[in-house]
Amino acid sequence: MKKNVAILIFDDVELLDFAGPFEVFSVADELLRNEVFHTFTMATKPGTVRVRHGLKIVPDFTLESCPSPQVIVIPGGAGSRALLHVPSLHEWLRVKARSTEIVMSVCTGSLILGRAGLLDGLRATTHHNAFAELRLHAPNTEVIENHRFVDNGKILTSAGISAGIDCSLHVVARLLGEEAANRTAEYMEYERR
Repeated sequence: MKKNVAILIFDDVELLDFAGPFEVFSVADELLRNEVFHTFTMATKPGTVRVRHGLKIVPDFTLESCPSPQVIVIPGGAGSRALLHVPSLHEWLRVKARSTEIVMSVCTGSLILGRAGLLDGLRATTHHNAFAELRLHAPNTEVIENHRFVDNGKILTSAGISAGIDCSLHVVARLLGEEAANRTAEYMEYERR
């Protein structure tokens, strides 16, 4: 059965923060006969999302309408700060985290996980310009600098932008094996780190 990969998008989301993981999971699915991942976008409300630098995207689902995810990806970007004040998103994350296999953040998406309490007692990373913010929003978390991503088992966090691709490939390796991750990276002409 295919795993649902739900990727949050929102106004001023960093393009590669969500598009990089989307590409990784979609390519892995394609290389494995379209049998492993159903990757889609979701948003807190219906309507067009204006990505950082002006790209417009229409999300596939809202939080309420999206299929039950096995993998959740929370990207970052300037717009992630507004989501720090959306309790309904934090509650949705807390509830869904109980039944998902993986909750992953990219860049300042970790701030949202921290605000939702999902990083308490864990190690986490974020974009190098946001370490102080992560400490503020996740005071019970050990902030790890100089790592592309941190794997706590169910909860993974990655550093800025392209590190989300590294973390996504790591997730593919965990779920499907190293060969699947290496084939995905090779197809993307991306050097795994």
